[in-house]
Amino acid sequence: MRKLVQKFGGTSVATKENRELAIGHIADAVAAGFHVVVVVSAMGRKGEPYATDTLLSLIDSTGIAKRERDLLMSCGELISAVVLSSALAEKGYENCVMTGAQAGIKTNNVFSDAKIISIDPGRILDELDSGKIVIVTGFQGMTENGDITTLGRGGSDTTATALGVALNAERVDIFTDVDGIMTADPRIVDNAKKLRTVTYGEICNLAYQGAKVIHPRAVEIAMQKNIPVRVRSTLSKDEGTLIVSQTDLDRLEPLAVQDRIITGITYTAPVAQVHITCPQKEKQQLKIFETLKEQQVSVDFISVRPEDVTFTVADADRMKVESTLQELGVEYKLLPDCAKVSAVGAGIAGVPGVMAAIMEALAEESVEVLQSADSHTTIWCLVRADDLVKSVRALHTKFDLHL
Repeated sequence: MRKLVQKFGGTSVATKENRELAIGHIADAVAAGFHVVVVVSAMGRKGEPYATDTLLSLIDSTGIAKRERDLLMSCGELISAVVLSSALAEKGYENCVMTGAQAGIKTNNVFSDAKIISIDPGRILDELDSGKIVIVTGFQGMTENGDITTLGRGGSDTTATALGVALNAERVDIFTDVDGIMTADPRIVDNAKKLRTVTYGEICNLAYQGAKVIHPRAVEIAMQKNIPVRVRSTLSKDEGTLIVSQTDLDRLEPLAVQDRIITGITYTAPVAQVHITCPQKEKQQLKIFETLKEQQVSVDFISVRPEDVTFTVADADRMKVESTLQELGVEYKLLPDCAKVSAVGAGIAGVPGVMAAIMEALAEESVEVLQSADSHTTIWCLVRADDLVKSVRALHTKFDLHL
């Protein structure tokens, strides 16, 4: 049995016209001989009647337990699933709808940010065997004692790839409102190109560093069983971007690594840089990080030396960080309105001169680099937010990503 998982995002199911396009993709898969599992998000985005954020606006989130909040948040996907089911039935496609729980998705009990612990796909397989298209509500599962949970940011993507792994699907298609994954944000770089093929590692790094087309958690799950993931547009028949292992990339595009040292440029903004002088060294450093953890502040871009600590935080957490550091009585400097620009590519490792090229490109644009770091697939530079646009454009041009 050839199995394909197709996930349709909120814009893909928000209107009758877009649902017709989604059904076209489902029909194409059926005609190609696939048994199809469809995962849906809630309809539309904030402000539209059945979007998750709209549902949340009906309650005071500060005065309700997360367990009950998850019950409300799970409603949007159920509405999408039933509406799509009706539209498919009208066209003669036999189908059935399953909640995350009915699809066998078991999670831990961390409400609003649950993690999948197991999937029993037996019921899905039975329905596929009977010739039905199975529609599963994304973004949700069930605890061992029967409580409904939601999976947090990127939850529907995660549902899709987790089902792909559990079903040993041939592929997972993530349908959205863009044609695929680009070499840079097209709102900043006019000549950004669509990537034909990327590795799991590259797209995880692009996603963690700011690209929002697919959630990295979903990609990491697909990577467990080497399930290819394709990011496509609901609005066209374009094949989009295929996400595969490095081995498969070498097979599909033998010259990709040599030709493409850098795959894409992305960014995170706004962030604030924090520099702390630590005369008491290790004990004070530990106290700082423990206190920020207690305050639910996520730190990034961390540099720890015996005499000082430097890191970044989301700009939204800046005031909380300042208050915390003042209470601790430490000497610090805080620089707001910064941006972390990232150059990502599987070809970086072992190639001399990449950092030199980055510094040259930024220097030519008179961009001051406030902080930098690297891994085997990513080089990060912290710049002022005012320099974000010209930094991204300069690096995109420097590595010929427009060609």
